Amino acid sequence: MFGWEYPPHVFGGLATANYGISEGLHAQGDMDITLCLPHPFGDEDQSAARIVAMNAVPIAWRDVNYDYVKERVGNIMDPEYYFRLRDHIYADFNYMHVNDLGAMEFAGGYPKNLHEEINNYSIIAGVVARTEEFDIIHAHDWLTYPAGIHAKNVSGKPLCIHVHATDFDRSRGKVNPTVYGIEKDGMDNADCIMCVSELTRQTVINHYYQDPRKVFTVHNAVYPLKQELQEIPRPDHTGKDKVVTFLGRITMQKGPEYFVEAATMVLHRTRNVRFCMAGSGDMMDAMIYLAAERGIADRFHFPGFMRGKQVYECLKDSDVYVMPSVSEPFGISPLEAMQCGTPTIISKQSGCAEILDNCIKVDYWDIHALADAIYSICHNDSLFQYLQEEGKREVDQITWEKVGAWIKELYIRTINK
Repeated sequence: MFGWEYPPHVFGGLATANYGISEGLHAQGDMDITLCLPHPFGDEDQSAARIVAMNAVPIAWRDVNYDYVKERVGNIMDPEYYFRLRDHIYADFNYMHVNDLGAMEFAGGYPKNLHEEINNYSIIAGVVARTEEFDIIHAHDWLTYPAGIHAKNVSGKPLCIHVHATDFDRSRGKVNPTVYGIEKDGMDNADCIMCVSELTRQTVINHYYQDPRKVFTVHNAVYPLKQELQEIPRPDHTGKDKVVTFLGRITMQKGPEYFVEAATMVLHRTRNVRFCMAGSGDMMDAMIYLAAERGIADRFHFPGFMRGKQVYECLKDSDVYVMPSVSEPFGISPLEAMQCGTPTIISKQSGCAEILDNCIKVDYWDIHALADAIYSICHNDSLFQYLQEEGKREVDQITWEKVGAWIKELYIRTINK
């Protein structure tokens, strides 16, 4: 399996999904997963998948001894494995920026030279694919498609790719031709394409011209809340200001301006509501200015990027969670909010809207409907309670184990083609 990020080092939603899928597959009980990551830190949970640190895989031969390798990369790779990999170097890559172990460094996350890192990762995949024994290849999102194709060409094994988002979602239609080219190449070479929603599946069929017979919908899920997260108290805002939260990347795709406009309309009707826009992104400054222009800055909070426990504290502290995404392939955060007992409003243009019933759905552009929904949940206790209880009950049934069983079924079908 080729992934780009993995908890506890989360740069975006991909880490959460990759972890969930790995755990869901592991729960099937008869699968060994080798997960290749560009820059693991050594503190990742390896109970579901054995992690290969791509930044410690040699692509150029270096005369180093066991102790030196152990000292340099012992926290992320077994030195024995390093020497096994070294036996499978397949070309002279000394012209590339390799280090003293003959390996390539990765920044981790999404650096400025991302395209260069994607290419380097695919070169390294050739060494790993020549070293490992496996039945099937699973590549997550466009960043790892070139690696998946390389592994397929080396091994002759079938390639499954996972589409967590397409550039059509990220760019509101202003597609980056380089990214589109990488995505399309991955899809053309894939034997099975797994999409996080029917919405995404249709994009793959209609905009990337893929055969519908190899394109499947595999909805995401959530993990049961850990005990420490369950124990985070929910403050009672009775008689106090209600809190309405947007939590995610503050980018065009997520529709943050619709949240600010709806907030303005709510605050024309009532003053005892506060709005929180948690996250970071290229539209953050614009949203701060917009809130000031609308005269609601005193009711608006921008706490910045949140991770881990902070996310759940923020969700539990909220009376309403809003995800007004313009184009959301899936969207795991509404499920996390519902787990926390927070009534949720999502856009009809999100993949998770296909599987959620006990939340309010509006068109992302309909700020009147969004404002009405926010106002109603804040001022109608019985509606709040219904969405809180039924939402939690519903989402508790959406598990990664069920997702893992479906992916396993797709693996078997692909292998037996």
